[in-house]
Amino acid sequence: MNYCSHCGKVVKVIIPEGDNLPRHVCSDCGMIHYQNPKIVTGCIPEWQDKILLCKRGIEPRHGLWTLPAGFMENNETTAEGAARETREETLAEVEIVELYSLFNIPHISQVYLLFRARMNDLDFGPTHESLEVALFAEDEIPWEELAFPVIRETLLRYFNDRSNGEYKLQLGDITPAMKKQMGKPWPG
Repeated sequence: MNYCSHCGKVVKVIIPEGDNLPRHVCSDCGMIHYQNPKIVTGCIPEWQDKILLCKRGIEPRHGLWTLPAGFMENNETTAEGAARETREETLAEVEIVELYSLFNIPHISQVYLLFRARMNDLDFGPTHESLEVALFAEDEIPWEELAFPVIRETLLRYFNDRSNGEYKLQLGDITPAMKKQMGKPWPG
């Protein structure tokens, strides 16, 4: 950030009085511009014993598979955002069942919230954000073609919970070391 979004003057990075972290502060009007983690919300869309994945039609990770998810918008709940992202990426309408996982990704300042969701019907397909959309049984998941470590970790835990017959809220952190497990470079 170079300029204040309030008055347009130059900002500098300083620790404001009463704070303990460096912030972008306007040199003219004194506005403090806080930068906070982004919330990513999405779904594990379920249909019988399968889940819906989409192949990314946009960067980052164009051409790789993921659960439908994206950045939360202002004026929506996390569940509303998850259902909206699912619709935007797969055309599927879902009913949110429950929050399934919360993963921190501190090195890229993101928090992922993924919900279990029931698909209302089999009306789904690609959109401008996806190249392909398909239902996958556990043994059909394209593990080597998953876009992000957080998606891989969520799916591993999801299928483990499903085989145990009990879904527990999953909490965790995704670290840069996990990219080595994926075998391909990823953002962050």
